[in-house]
Amino acid sequence: MPNVSSTADDILACARTLIIAGGYNGFSYADIAEVVGIRKPSIHHHFASKVDLVRTLVSRYREEAQAGLAALERNIPDTREQLENYVAYWEACITDVTAPFCVCALLASELPILPEEVALEVRAHFRFLASWLTSVMERGKRKGRLRFSDTARVEAEGFMATIHGAMLSARAYGDPKMFGVITAPLLERLSGKH
Repeated sequence: MPNVSSTADDILACARTLIIAGGYNGFSYADIAEVVGIRKPSIHHHFASKVDLVRTLVSRYREEAQAGLAALERNIPDTREQLENYVAYWEACITDVTAPFCVCALLASELPILPEEVALEVRAHFRFLASWLTSVMERGKRKGRLRFSDTARVEAEGFMATIHGAMLSARAYGDPKMFGVITAPLLERLSGKH
């Protein structure tokens, strides 16, 4: 008998890949069953509905992001380097296609059609990310490592929007290098190099 948590993790990983490829309505349990190699009732055993599946996926995605950013702060105390590493993470994901897009950014573009339970999780991810970025901006400005003229919150929101927009542009142009073309000037500006 397969490991239950392993099967659930396989289902979640497959759903994430399918959402990145085609959005919330771009996949079904039949698609997951085919990819994972299980029957549809097995998916329902782990996730009663598509809403449960995607809500769990986004919740875990946010937990992974929280853990990743906490590790980033532990390992890299400099705020400017934290932002550079955050951007470098996404640039690497987009370049080698391991995670070419933030699943929450994609789902955010579909908010009007998402079930409310999923929409709440997506919004929670954005609130968390904006809060973390605001904290980084505040600390960076206070320590003289980041330079900007607006409030830390406005800069954080603009930073987040630029990163997600750069993901969209890279996808639209079919050119992973476009991500760096868009994000490099942002990092230079915040570093006071521009």
